[in-house]
Amino acid sequence: MAISKIIANITQYISEAAMRIFGPNDDAYPVIGVQPFTGEPYDKRTNAYD
Repeated sequence: MAISKIIANITQYISEAAMRIFGPNDDAYPVIGVQPFTGEPYDKRTNAYD
């Protein structure tokens, strides 16, 4: 009886992991696309801290 319960727990653990890996995404990331660069590029000649 104990062996069958252990095998059932192992099977459930593996199947839940497979469902999590291969299931649909549940990420809540916004769909915003590529954002333009709005900063200033680093220029070593004008950096006052070097």
